[in-house]
Amino acid sequence: MKTYEKTHPWISFKLNMTGAKPTLWMLLGEAASKCEHIAGVPLQPETAKRLHQLYLAKGAAATTAIEGNTLTEDEVLKRIEGKLELPPSKEYLGQEVDNIVKACNQIVKDLAAGHDVLTAQRVKDFNRLVLSGLTTLEKEVVPGNIRPYPVLVGNVYRGAPAEDCEYLLGRMCEWLSGPEFQVPDNLKNAGLEMVYAILKAIVAHVYLAWIHPFGDGNGRTARLIEFALLVAAGVPQPACHLLSNHYNQTRSRYYQQLEHASKSGGDLLPFIEYAVQGFVDGLREQLDTVRAQQWTVSWINYVHDRFRDKESVTHRRQRHLLLDLSIKSEFVPAGKITDLTPRLAKAYMARTGRTLFRDLKELEQAGLIERTAEGVRAKREIILAFLPWRKKTAQVKK
Repeated sequence: MKTYEKTHPWISFKLNMTGAKPTLWMLLGEAASKCEHIAGVPLQPETAKRLHQLYLAKGAAATTAIEGNTLTEDEVLKRIEGKLELPPSKEYLGQEVDNIVKACNQIVKDLAAGHDVLTAQRVKDFNRLVLSGLTTLEKEVVPGNIRPYPVLVGNVYRGAPAEDCEYLLGRMCEWLSGPEFQVPDNLKNAGLEMVYAILKAIVAHVYLAWIHPFGDGNGRTARLIEFALLVAAGVPQPACHLLSNHYNQTRSRYYQQLEHASKSGGDLLPFIEYAVQGFVDGLREQLDTVRAQQWTVSWINYVHDRFRDKESVTHRRQRHLLLDLSIKSEFVPAGKITDLTPRLAKAYMARTGRTLFRDLKELEQAGLIERTAEGVRAKREIILAFLPWRKKTAQVKK
């Protein structure tokens, strides 16, 4: 018998889902469906790039903030864009972020090259990456090496016995790659692959936190494994950062759930329920962003269609006026319309106010804008009429 079997009996390499509530399975199904939806929607290049960078920043900020990093999401985004200069005393904060970003990019490259990310060696590589260039308080810490000494986490949880960590890390990788996390043959046509992958990613996170095989960086390494397994399952990259973001936003509950998972004797269901609910909430927010982009593209196409075969100087100016008004969702005061964009400023610079008034009147008569005492706005909601009709129901906020 190995020492951990006496000290850490909850590390059993078993996942009992028999007590899972129907709501959990429904949330897992929703998560899988929304991942497929986001993955299948073509985005404008600029929108796709921005979405990728925004959620990479959220993920990097979140997973480092949990460990005490004080950089904000905006500062992390600037760091990713190469626009954040930090004083020497704070450069280590930027280095922590750089390490996570580099690790995420390396994971994507490895998967694209066909490499397996769930091996003991790859987990050690992740740890080496997250600690690269950083000075730890523990002199004994060697990035990527299994710790040879006992460790107490937050004065609450004691990591697995040092002499068992090498074995436990390898055993964890074997178990997660085994049949328990593979879709059974009789369900292979049910589209459950992503459901199993989400469960595997969350369980991998918890198990690495339980084992705590490294002298430092275990939390960041655990969340990187989770990210890697989601990417490997085909989850869109922006969505793969949502769990880290959820853990950071609900940090006290995150630690409570991890503590409960071990103190309960290894009951993973509460942590899984907590993680999946946060994942789904994040996916819903991402879908709102995707829908907004689709709405914008549909509106632009609609405007161009309305001005088809109308290529006079006046019609081009009116089309540009309508499109530039669309930038704002609220009413734009009439006196500030020409300040909206350089294009509008140039179009009306050499013309009197009567030209703008006439253009607005024609657009209003066409039903494309609305004018009130507050100002003018584009009626982008017109295109919603093209959606299939359905009965309105009360929306329950979660």
